[in-house]
Amino acid sequence: MAKRTATSPIEKKGRNILLEMALIIALSLLFYLSIPIKSYAIVYIPKGALKTALSHLHALESPTPPINTLDLWILRLMSALHLWHTPERGYVAIPISPNNTTTKGDFLHALSLSKVVYKDITLIPGETLYFFLRHLAKVFHLKVEDLEQVYNAKALWADGAIVPDTYRFTLGISTQNLMGYLLKHSQEHYQKLSEQLLGNYDPKKWQQTLIIASIIQKEAANAAEMPLIAGVIYNRLKRHMPLQMDGALNYGAYAHSKVTHERIATDNSPYNTYKHKGLPKEPVGSVGLDAIKAALFPAKTPFLYFVKTKGGTHKFSVNYKEHVRAIPKF
Repeated sequence: MAKRTATSPIEKKGRNILLEMALIIALSLLFYLSIPIKSYAIVYIPKGALKTALSHLHALESPTPPINTLDLWILRLMSALHLWHTPERGYVAIPISPNNTTTKGDFLHALSLSKVVYKDITLIPGETLYFFLRHLAKVFHLKVEDLEQVYNAKALWADGAIVPDTYRFTLGISTQNLMGYLLKHSQEHYQKLSEQLLGNYDPKKWQQTLIIASIIQKEAANAAEMPLIAGVIYNRLKRHMPLQMDGALNYGAYAHSKVTHERIATDNSPYNTYKHKGLPKEPVGSVGLDAIKAALFPAKTPFLYFVKTKGGTHKFSVNYKEHVRAIPKF
């Protein structure tokens, strides 16, 4: 039977020193990971080697915390122990408090999760491409100029080619993929809708439908009024009367601007239906289903005029004298 070798006092002292050092290191690490830091709620990790990718965070302006060699070592250690994952390319959500603070440990752990971050964006009926592209650029960190370039290259119409809806995309999506999806989805939607409502799809005829629908969308106070306003539009077109509708002047950057007498007098664009007879050449904004149905199936009415009431709806008139009499009342 082998004899058990006794541990010498020097060995015991050495072990104790190692244990104390390990404890000091562990406590120091816990303290380091508990340090409060400031951070953005969402951080982007670019593609590349871990060290190179994390150096991107170090270069970011405050409040994103700098990533140092110790942080890199912690991430690699936790990954080797299969406790955390190696950070991957993409946007990472960081759990922060209302004052943008978190701990170093929570920050590094969030980096290791590398969850895909989704953002929703809504295009409401009546909104113009001008404002929607700027909203897209802000939410998904893209350039308006790039979005415009892709839209102009792929869209059939200068405006109204995107269906109003709420869309969800991942942060980090490319301009090509985002705009490509919006336009492809919208074109398929319009083709299917045209086939359902008309039995066929003609892009040129559908463009005219969208132009009329976009004016209806701007003018109507509610869905119930839309067929009546559509009837007025068709009646005036049939009589070769100028449409004289303010909504057509709410195009592009003027979507939310009040139409004044000065604006009517100075705007020489094709959208000024006070100066030009017929329809504008392009839709004046996005359109919803009710406006499209109204454009396709207008109410059969003798009305040629309408004026807004104090309640926000419209008073419709058959002739100009009746229209003039209606104005002072409301």
